[in-house]
Amino acid sequence: MVSPVWSMMRFLIKGSVAGGVVYLVYDQELLGSSNKSQAALQRAEEVVPPAMYQFSQYVCEQTGLKIPQLPAPPKFNFHIRESWNSGIMTVMSALSVAPSKACEYTKEGWEYLKERIK
Repeated sequence: MVSPVWSMMRFLIKGSVAGGVVYLVYDQELLGSSNKSQAALQRAEEVVPPAMYQFSQYVCEQTGLKIPQLPAPPKFNFHIRESWNSGIMTVMSALSVAPSKACEYTKEGWEYLKERIK
């Protein structure tokens, strides 16, 4: 059985990580305009790989383990703005036709049941 102290520590650690993520998203204005989100993504692509390499080197030095060098990540020509806008438009389009489609499917269902009952 897990001790209550360990459960509380896990809760606090998870809460701290979640709070840090929320703060980071707010601080970097990731939920703002897509230009700011694109810029933050480009900054992350520049900063994260060297940081991961430095961390892996530190772990290797401290533990004596040898971590093989990973291949470079592929470069994507991916524009968040177009993907986000097309996703939002698809969702909004589906939501706008949902009531009429529900009515249509209900009528079809009633007709099917009437035919089966006869």
